Amino acid sequence: MRRVLSYVAAMVIACVVASTARGEDDAALVAAAKAEGKLTFYTSFLGAPFHLVAIKSFEKKYGISVEMLDVRASELRERLRTEQAAGRFIGDVIQNGAATMIRSQRDGELQPHGGIANASRLSPRQAATDVVVPSYILAYGMLVNTTQVKPADEPKSWKDLLDPRWKGKIQSDDMRALGGGQVMFSVLQDAFGRDYHEKLAAQQPIFSRDVGNDERRVARGEFPMRIPQLFSNTTVLKGLPVKLIIPQEGVPYIRFDMAVLRNAPHPNAARLFINHYLSDEVQLIYANAGLIPVVDQLEGPVKEEMRALSGAKLLGTTDVDTQDAMLALAKEIYK
Repeated sequence: MRRVLSYVAAMVIACVVASTARGEDDAALVAAAKAEGKLTFYTSFLGAPFHLVAIKSFEKKYGISVEMLDVRASELRERLRTEQAAGRFIGDVIQNGAATMIRSQRDGELQPHGGIANASRLSPRQAATDVVVPSYILAYGMLVNTTQVKPADEPKSWKDLLDPRWKGKIQSDDMRALGGGQVMFSVLQDAFGRDYHEKLAAQQPIFSRDVGNDERRVARGEFPMRIPQLFSNTTVLKGLPVKLIIPQEGVPYIRFDMAVLRNAPHPNAARLFINHYLSDEVQLIYANAGLIPVVDQLEGPVKEEMRALSGAKLLGTTDVDTQDAMLALAKEIYK
């Protein structure tokens, strides 16, 4: 769901100076955020319903309205560059993949957030900086058709994909382009080396980038399996003859971070918004949507079928400084 964004005149409200007492700090921030009254949120998880649920929870709790722009990551990046180059500072908060956020920070598109109280709840492996704050983790496993893949034959390891029985039968997101396939390529390259990918290429995987349709093709039995499979997408396939496999070595992932945009018109509302996203309320929304929370402990119920997903072992993610080299290598191996 997209909301039409209108130009918002900049409001000159000083950011709250942190006090020593957390209660005073929170109360002052809430008051300043409410005085601003609204914020604009840029994100890149097209149409994901949990975005709206999380936003509604913030609006209900604080009475601060949120305008959301939800577009592809590449489109969002270009929009942000154009706006800031023209001196049109519209957005307040951005949420995007960690590698893209590093680029945005290097390009001067972000500003320090000024302190996020709930950052103390983050897992040690998912630490915040003075600019970016983790919000959730998008993880990838394997999808198998349960009528074509018997339980005894299910792959338990990424290396099981090299079994000759799967030659010509593995549907894969294209590893030669940015997306889930490239994330998987990079992580498995780091974990197993080039020899693994050369053997997987010999299995003749069928590349595609039509994610939703590809998942349904597996459900219809056109392919026995698909890689990599978004945990969160599996929730919409409930009732179909498919199963998500979490390999024993762990799963590739993308961490989505949040930050305050440079010259944000509503900096206090932005800071409060980011803090809210690390609350139990929002982290539970993520966990129950098939995403992995970034906080160390959750106080609240996670659906039974989501517990294994939210606690999955993480194998690795992409590195912004090696991304171009990994794309080139994938094109070299998978011809």
